[in-house]
Amino acid sequence: MTGPGSSARHPGLGVLLIVAAAVCFASMDNLTRRLGPLLPVLLILTARYAFQAVVMLVWLGFSRQHRLRTAHPRFQLLRGSLLLATSAMSFWGVQYMPVPEFTAINMLTPVLVTLLAAWLLKESVSPLRWALVFGGFVGALVVMRPGSGLFGWAVLFPLLGACTYASFQVLTSRLAALENPFTTHFWTGAVGTAILLPILAFSGIDVTAVFAAASASTLLWMLVIGFLGTTGHLLLILALGMAPAATLMPFVYVQIGAAALLGWLMFDQLPDFWAWVGMAIVTVCGAASVWLNLRGASARARRADAPVAADTFAD
Repeated sequence: MTGPGSSARHPGLGVLLIVAAAVCFASMDNLTRRLGPLLPVLLILTARYAFQAVVMLVWLGFSRQHRLRTAHPRFQLLRGSLLLATSAMSFWGVQYMPVPEFTAINMLTPVLVTLLAAWLLKESVSPLRWALVFGGFVGALVVMRPGSGLFGWAVLFPLLGACTYASFQVLTSRLAALENPFTTHFWTGAVGTAILLPILAFSGIDVTAVFAAASASTLLWMLVIGFLGTTGHLLLILALGMAPAATLMPFVYVQIGAAALLGWLMFDQLPDFWAWVGMAIVTVCGAASVWLNLRGASARARRADAPVAADTFAD
């Protein structure tokens, strides 16, 4: 998403907002893992997107600066579908993997963006960027340790999520200048909700019975998940209006540390030594890839006189 403003007057505040967004998403993933045994994951995912659609509908209804109507519905449909697929991988994936390890593998997105840019957009990729791509995959392999039986088939969730989100990134980076980011934020929630409601209706889940059996605190935490997802992306939009994306995006890797801390507090689990090593490798390579990708995008945007899109959060 592009920031709502072009001036970068408060980079310190922008960094604080991006860190707060990272904490929101780490909290949402851990809460989703906590609620998974208590509520159907499909219901939690639907509530997360419905919350965003309703909140942004109210926001845009009272706003005089932003509009609800989209000029590019096909872009919104494809973008929303890709982000929904990514979220689905996250919501189900954290049921089978610890959140820190899941987050680290999912953070391969920037290096996958490099691959997609070279393949689909025919962009020139420097040896340094190829080295970062290789390093990022090495870090992911250290986290996953294939053949160890540590996570098994569950690693497909973060890997597929990283692939769908990298596709989302490439699309957004090319087309985000066409829409106001707040309008896009509403349509992301609306598209997700429109896709999920029929699936929920035909899933066989008795929503009325689930609500009747769930405790008030469980239902409240489900709403909190929607709040965290919606607020996290709003914080991201605001942060991008206060500082250059190249300054902010490396700080999204705070999400790995926040996920580990919250996982320890909520589940009394911490990654082992090799998982920390792998996460460190992914963080360094991913943050460097973000910076190089955004530097290149900024140069292209200056030549085209268009804003640059940057959104590294998937949830």
